[in-house]
Amino acid sequence: MPLHKYPPKIWDALKMKQGIYARLPQHYLKSLEQKEPTPVHWRPLGVQYRANPKTGHKERVQDVPIPIYYPPHAQDGLWGGEGWITGFRYANNDKLSTRLRKTWKPQLFKRELYSEILDHKFTITVTARTLDLIDAAYGFDFYILKTSKEDLNSKLGMDLKRAMLLRLARRNSELYPDDPVKREKVYSKYKQFEISEEEAEWVGLNLEEAVEKQRQLEHKEPEPLFKACVDKLVEELRVQKLSEPVLVEKK
Repeated sequence: MPLHKYPPKIWDALKMKQGIYARLPQHYLKSLEQKEPTPVHWRPLGVQYRANPKTGHKERVQDVPIPIYYPPHAQDGLWGGEGWITGFRYANNDKLSTRLRKTWKPQLFKRELYSEILDHKFTITVTARTLDLIDAAYGFDFYILKTSKEDLNSKLGMDLKRAMLLRLARRNSELYPDDPVKREKVYSKYKQFEISEEEAEWVGLNLEEAVEKQRQLEHKEPEPLFKACVDKLVEELRVQKLSEPVLVEKK
């Protein structure tokens, strides 16, 4: 006899179909769908067999992704999809020697990046690949707005994206409020990424933050009992006054 009604593997999926989780906005629930990030440390071949370039014989291809570990502090920077790779190396580069465990880590830099939308400079931990991606996107703002959540793989990056989208949605009051010419220039440059303010407020929130936000939206202050009694009394007096006959004096 099973110990649980449903297997533990599907508990998370069932949780999203009931309670406050089911009342979350549909666009946010859609953003929680798992998608494969762009490969960084390996190149998928997409085939099972290929011809050996030397012999021409058909040989099997090992198209297996490399497991990557992302440390917690990677969420506070922009690593461009890079992470830690754990493997082995031979001592003294001798294949007959003992294998030693080794971890390859990306080289990190502190760089100051300017956001044109937010009009602010941020000091962020980045990798060389991140800088190349920013150059390929023609700017820091374009890189943040164009890159998907899976490829950013950074809480800081998603928080910046939410702030940029909110600034575009509230352009009349927050996007260069003292410089209308600059506002129109920046808005016309990034207007292709504009979404509604209601949707932008949910971008980049983790599940705990989204549940707390939904709880605050549904929260209602308790109404005092005396206020309800007073309103009821006023309504009864109004109805009673309307039901009384009106005496009209003849002149």
